[in-house]
Amino acid sequence: MTPDRFFALMLLLESRDGATTQELASALGVSLRTVTRDLNWLRDAGLPVTAHRGRLGGVTMLPRTGLDLTRLTPDEREHLSLIGLDDRQRAEIDTSDESRRALAKIAATSSRRGRELLPLTDVVHVDSRPWLHSRASGTNPAALIGTVRRGRRLRIGYDSPRESYPRDLVVDPYGLVAKAGRWYLVADCARVPRMYRLERITTWEEVDQPRRTRENQTLATVAAALVDQWAHDHAIEVSATVSGPQIERARRIFGPRLALVRDDTDESGTGYRVTIRFLHLEDLRALLPFGDAVTVHGPAEARTHLRALVIELARHYAPSPAS
Repeated sequence: MTPDRFFALMLLLESRDGATTQELASALGVSLRTVTRDLNWLRDAGLPVTAHRGRLGGVTMLPRTGLDLTRLTPDEREHLSLIGLDDRQRAEIDTSDESRRALAKIAATSSRRGRELLPLTDVVHVDSRPWLHSRASGTNPAALIGTVRRGRRLRIGYDSPRESYPRDLVVDPYGLVAKAGRWYLVADCARVPRMYRLERITTWEEVDQPRRTRENQTLATVAAALVDQWAHDHAIEVSATVSGPQIERARRIFGPRLALVRDDTDESGTGYRVTIRFLHLEDLRALLPFGDAVTVHGPAEARTHLRALVIELARHYAPSPAS
């Protein structure tokens, strides 16, 4: 559980007499499995969180046993709900001061449990940027946040990698999403949902019209559907065998994209059976440094493409006729 989600969950439990796990999951923008795991974490930490079944039941916390919210201003409460953002991302949308003051007030309140413990904000730091991530250019999220909160339409110039020149678009924004160290504008364009990377928005201006978003759709629901669709449309799952000495290296490089089919070596004792997810077929180049320590079994197009890459590489380093 991230520190931000911890505080947001505590705020929800403090401000409601009872809430179902589905309501909590929707408010936090996470799955039912995640919110159940978070609630178990709170119980294991000694917080008096209880769950009651039935039509009038729900998840509750005993009064005056959680966070002291009386000292928070409305703006501070609102900024604590920005779940998952690190200090740098909060600064990019001009909310770092309010969030810092809110967290400081909560950390300063005394608690009957564990007064000897250091404040959570002193011992946990969240940095969601990927490694070796260059500084993004383009539109600053702080410049857009005011217009988005006013619920206005936007006219943007978007430099798509699939186009030879920036396109001029009128969009109906739902809001901004920070994912994997990048900012995205989530908006409908001609009633079709899209995610636009802020670093590719070359120009923008507010249109004097209210936004026209689709009924019963929110930023969280639209963003989740777009991410799922993007992963489904682009992901290629490769079945492979990785030699025993190279499995740890493969885990470091591919991270959660690599999954063991079995936890032990295969029947021949030559390696580990795994699946590795790639966004594009061209990304299979990442397997070339492993040489024959990785054997790709399928799909067929992955083997064909990898063979073509190897032939291309061998041709590149073939001795010249003159030598």
